Formats: sequence, C-alpha cells, structure tokens
Amino acid sequence: MATGPTHAVSGLAVWAAVTALASDGTIGQLSPQSWVIGATLASGAALLPDIDHPSSTVSRTFGAISQGLSKAAVTFSKFIYRLTRTKKDSDRDGGHRGFTHTIVFALLMGLIVTAAVQASNGTAIAIVMFFYAGLAIRGVMHKWCPKRDAMLIAGASLVLTVLCTWWASGEQHNAAIFGLAVIVGNIAHFLGDAITEQGCSMLWPIPITGKTWYPIRPPKAMRMSTGGKTEMKVVLPILTGAAVIFSVVVAYRVGAAPWLTEIGLLSLGAAS
Repeated sequence: MATGPTHAVSGLAVWAAVTALASDGTIGQLSPQSWVIGATLASGAALLPDIDHPSSTVSRTFGAISQGLSKAAVTFSKFIYRLTRTKKDSDRDGGHRGFTHTIVFALLMGLIVTAAVQASNGTAIAIVMFFYAGLAIRGVMHKWCPKRDAMLIAGASLVLTVLCTWWASGEQHNAAIFGLAVIVGNIAHFLGDAITEQGCSMLWPIPITGKTWYPIRPPKAMRMSTGGKTEMKVVLPILTGAAVIFSVVVAYRVGAAPWLTEIGLLSLGAAS
C-alpha cells in the first residue's frame, strides 16, 4: 500500500479532476457545498480499502472501533479469497489487498452511501461526512500524536462535519454525487496500489490468464516501493499539484472564488 498522505491526496486529486473535466450535466454543475463534501468523501474513501490491514492508517483512525472493523474486513477478505481463487492465483491468505481492493467493493460502498443519503438526507450526510472526514484527516496527518490520535481525529472530524453541515444547510443534495465521490476515492486507492510492487487485483472476479485475483501493475521498472523516494518526492508532489490545479478550476467554475475571475480578466487585458 502507498502511504496515508499519498492515498488521501490522490482521492482529492481524482475527484477534482473528474469534476473539473465534466463540462456539463450534474457533475459539472455542483454547488460549492456539494463539491467540498464530495472532496472530503473522496479523500477519506481513498484510505478505506486498507481497512483489510490491521496496522494500516485507516484501521487506527477511530481506535477500537476501526480496529474491530479491520478484523472483520480481514476475516471476510480471506474467506472470499479462498472461495474464489484458482490454481493459478498466488498462495497467500488473501487478507490484505483482497475484496476491499476490488471495483466490486468500490461500487458497493458507493451504493451504500447513496442509499443512506437518499433515505435520510441531513442526518445521513452528517454521519457519512464524519466517518470519511476522519479517514481523510488520519491519512494526511498519519503521524499525528499516536498515543491520543483517535480522540483528536474524532474531534477534528466532528468540527469539520459541523461546519460543513451548517454551511450546506438548506441545500438540496444529489445523493448519487456523494456515492460517486466514494467510488472515485476507492478507485484512486486502487490505482495508487497498482503501481507498487504487489499490484492490485481490482478487476476481481474477472478471470485474466486463468487468475480471478490477477494483480494489475505496470512493468517492474515502473513500479514504486511504499514510502520510497519515488512516492514521496515524485508521486506525492505531482498529485498535490494536480489536486490544487483542478480544485482551482472547479472553484472558478462554481463561483466559489470570484477573485479568480478578476485575475483572469486582468490577465486577458494585459495580454491584449
């Protein structure tokens, strides 16, 4: 797995890119409030697949609660791997980078969020926001006060949730947008894992060369090691730059930063 900051930033970068490049339709016409909530969900969801690893960043986010979820995820992932593996699949326990690292899991998480928000708009958004905001904060600040970080992260997540809920009060949200944000975040995680040594079996259960758990990854020369120089000095800065650029594009489009329009007009005036 890549490190927490890389995963969190990748979720934001992909969400920003998707919404910036969507020229029309619902995705291309999000309100600032919906975009920010979606960005938080995508950033947090980019950590979620690693819930299948007991010592991962995400499994330590909410202390005993997330540890319990991690144990359940590991057990289920092992069961699914043993049940569906073929003779050509590798001989491993299937706990980490198993079911939670598949497109099926991403779609399932997206559907759960969509259904929850549709069933109870205000309350569900707050609960979902709190959970994924916690994951996002934990990802970015993965070394923050390890002895007390569960309580601190929960507190920071609660503050962020209250502020966003207050800001978005009265807004009519499209539940499917939030489900899409979660799917986007998960897929960003898969892509990040796919360029590491182990790869990512995200296309399960589609059989590829006789393997239902075929690891998607580039040629060996293009793979990176987790936490290595390539990730920290090349991949993370590139993702951060992409996240900033695409976020600015979206902010300009939705009118969340009027000063960007003024800068653009001044630049055009100077050029002419």
